[in-house]
Amino acid sequence: MNYKVLEFLYENREKFASVGEMASKLGLEPDKVLEILKILEDRGYKFEKSDEGYRLKEPSDDLSPSKIKEGLETRYIGREIYCFDEVDSTNIIAKELAEDDASEGTVVIAKTQTRGRGRRGKKWISPRGGIWMSIILRPEIPPAKAPHLTLVTGVAVAKTLKREFGLDVGIKWPNDILIGDKKVCGILTEAHARFNTIEYIVVGIGIDTNVDVDLFPEEFREGATSLKRELGVDVDSVDLIRKLLVEFEKVYEDFKRGRFPEILNEWRRFSKTIGSYVEIRKQLGEIVRGEAVGVNSEGALILELDNGKLRKIVSGECIHLGR
Repeated sequence: MNYKVLEFLYENREKFASVGEMASKLGLEPDKVLEILKILEDRGYKFEKSDEGYRLKEPSDDLSPSKIKEGLETRYIGREIYCFDEVDSTNIIAKELAEDDASEGTVVIAKTQTRGRGRRGKKWISPRGGIWMSIILRPEIPPAKAPHLTLVTGVAVAKTLKREFGLDVGIKWPNDILIGDKKVCGILTEAHARFNTIEYIVVGIGIDTNVDVDLFPEEFREGATSLKRELGVDVDSVDLIRKLLVEFEKVYEDFKRGRFPEILNEWRRFSKTIGSYVEIRKQLGEIVRGEAVGVNSEGALILELDNGKLRKIVSGECIHLGR
């Protein structure tokens, strides 16, 4: 989708813009502008309309780009932010923005998602009260190293939650953040490569901040928690987003400087998978069980199987069966 119209409305959101004005400024036909506006509206974007034209409607509370940017101490992560009341998926929006040459560090945030996804296409519940966010990255790395960004992001999230709230924060391989043994955050990293070159990576982060997990479908309820449930009070989502973006930029910069081994050591210290007996459900239906004895230099999980042999696991759904 062409996001020039959306970007124009964001940059000029203090005033109404006519279809003719947008068409002239963006080099598009008026009918094309109307077509794009209709698609955006169908996908959950809110517009105010008047005789003068269209104006993008920001979220109705403090979850807005201007509020998040107040005091945001980053160089490029979060310098461009798109916030919406409801979208299908922030990762989908971020990928489309990346295709339209959005800059590295652009962030997409929504109060709720209608088509949120976890790893392996699993449904991700995204009610109001959570932080549903995607970050566009453009690292100069080979595609084989793209999965490292899942571990990088996990460390950034875990460090932020541990520092800010002092909770028993840990990481379940490869992409879940736990408080105790319950999931509070999931991470979905999606890379787009061409001719063995990374064009962009979108990192999706979903945090159950002020979510009422009792309202989750039964199959999700037992293993989930929220920051509000653990702390007994509401969390300031805007402040948490700011602090997470700052920490993410620090860890990501270390990654780009070649310090992944140090980041991996931090990941190991947060790991709640290493030392656990686990079941790995692989994509084609294979199930592997064993004790997780470590994570290698590439972030693959090392299992000691029941027969004593070691096996490297690159991907799959990890279920903790006990320690």
